Amino acid sequence: MTDQPLIRIENLSVAFASEREETLAVKGVSFELNPGQTLALVGESGSGKSVTAHSILRLLPASSSRHPTGEIFYRGENLLTANEKRLRQVRGNRISMIFQEPMSSLNPLHTIERQINEVLFLHKGLDKVAARERTLELLDLVGIPDPASRLKAYPHELSGGQRQRVMIAMALANEPELLIADEPTTALDVTVQLKILELLKSLQQKLGMALLLISHDLNLVRRIAHRVCVMYQGRVVEENDCATLFASPQHEYTRELLAADPSGDPVEADPQAPTILRAENLRVWFPIRQGVFKRVVDHVKAVTDASFSLQRGQTLGIVGESGSGKTTLGMALLRLIESEGLIECNGQRLDGLGQNAVRPMRRQFQVVFQDPFGSLSPRMSIAQIISEGLQIHRIGTAPEREQMVIQALEEVGLDPDSRHRYPHEFSGGQRQRVAIARALVLKPSLILLDEPTSALDRTVQGQVVELLRDLQRRHNLSYLFISHDLAVVRALSHQLMVIRHGEIVEQGPAREIFASPQHGYTRQLLEAAFAHPVEHNTA
Repeated sequence: MTDQPLIRIENLSVAFASEREETLAVKGVSFELNPGQTLALVGESGSGKSVTAHSILRLLPASSSRHPTGEIFYRGENLLTANEKRLRQVRGNRISMIFQEPMSSLNPLHTIERQINEVLFLHKGLDKVAARERTLELLDLVGIPDPASRLKAYPHELSGGQRQRVMIAMALANEPELLIADEPTTALDVTVQLKILELLKSLQQKLGMALLLISHDLNLVRRIAHRVCVMYQGRVVEENDCATLFASPQHEYTRELLAADPSGDPVEADPQAPTILRAENLRVWFPIRQGVFKRVVDHVKAVTDASFSLQRGQTLGIVGESGSGKTTLGMALLRLIESEGLIECNGQRLDGLGQNAVRPMRRQFQVVFQDPFGSLSPRMSIAQIISEGLQIHRIGTAPEREQMVIQALEEVGLDPDSRHRYPHEFSGGQRQRVAIARALVLKPSLILLDEPTSALDRTVQGQVVELLRDLQRRHNLSYLFISHDLAVVRALSHQLMVIRHGEIVEQGPAREIFASPQHGYTRQLLEAAFAHPVEHNTA
């Protein structure tokens, strides 16, 4: 690293205009980032972290945003006054970015190979053979299993974690001077997080690459950052080297963040409670077709012979790496995808019913999806999104539904006045809270929670965990909780199921498995989540 900063931001402010008013999202932010250094921007959703980072490459919408004050210098050049031609030379070549939501960043019509190759063609001038070799190398580096078989896959055919890894591969393809990583490990399981961190560290050492890390995961920040800027309501409230900040935080908000890890035990459950959900020999195999006549030559064995039961008022935690079959299992249980085997809910067989027969039962089992941006309609207001289920099931009058929406927003920590806004006006974490409110407003008996806290910062995760516990206690709810965040799983789950390559390798009472895991893969997951060595970098 040198004394000359690679990026210098001075007194940056960002304002967004709407029909009613102008909102100042970033207020007088200043910091420097040197070559080879990692600077972390941390804070809650809506604190201005991503807006600050997107301003560096001028990625904010020009029609509704402006910079009332400030300058952004890249090697002494003010990017805020650069023309579009110069920005195209910088974007993706000298400065790359990993976005928070890969499903909205990847082109759904192009294969993975084509999307990564496009970066290599444009900036490196590689031919088709060399680009293919480089693509395979990048996919292997970011932990995609059997990368050759994934080249022709489309984004929707990958799990959320695998899509994020593809985004990281694209960003690293040109060996940039600065990598802006906006929540780079949000959708990744703990074992892959470690691999990605080691990859980023090795690239920094090899290339002298700087890293601007936007994250709510303080454990991630602690392991990789040299310096940390804590943002709150658009301002930097504290900045220091990593070791000093974690050892002796000065600002009250910083201390609150450091103490925000989900904790506590699951709600007390009745061991004699009736079984609400049961599966026997559940199987989801996707056929692989080849040839002119598309004959089935093999299967992708997403879930193989899963058997378990869930009692009323309890939580079943489902853990495993990305692509292990966790989400596929959950979707099959709720009859959202085809499967073989017995599925019984509230004593009624679901596996033999058609979709018309299942539809009236949807109120009883709701879903919170992993990707809040993809699961919320951009054309509907927040009030319309949350009340849609109430209207479909004909619950309440219009004024009563509005009051239910207000209550649901308050429960997930959002301002009820925000119900008139649209999803694009919210941060990623705020959008996930809207998705949770949409599921909770119907007060179902069973909720499938697919990574419901992965997009939320730690302080909000704690609030959501408490909310889920409270709802479970008051309404005797049952949860299927899918997550790679084992701290959250431990705080909520009565039973635990560990899945690897579509097969259940261990299941039983969560407390016993966390205390004494029997399978080697389970031990690997727990060690990656709870036994990380702490590296306090002070550069």
